Amino acid sequence: MPKPSDFDNDDKNGKPMRSPRGSSRRRRVSRLSAEKIDYIDYKDVKLLQSFIAENGKIMPRRLTGVTAWQQRKLSEAIKRARNIALLPVTKY
Repeated sequence: MPKPSDFDNDDKNGKPMRSPRGSSRRRRVSRLSAEKIDYIDYKDVKLLQSFIAENGKIMPRRLTGVTAWQQRKLSEAIKRARNIALLPVTKY
């Protein structure tokens, strides 16, 4: 006879239950970590544009996969680039 602990991850029909936080998603890999970029430069417009949405907003961490430290440096670099007109504040 099976032990009750054998069925902890199964529902009544024997199917595996979903995780308590919802569906299990793959963790996003940061572009900065993948390319081993240590320093985020405000003059690197091509890199910074990949972290800005179409409407001009800075993309959040949960969508880009960067760490909290990288997100702070990214937002600082984007704001500096906007201040000296390397990046537009809005698209139109």
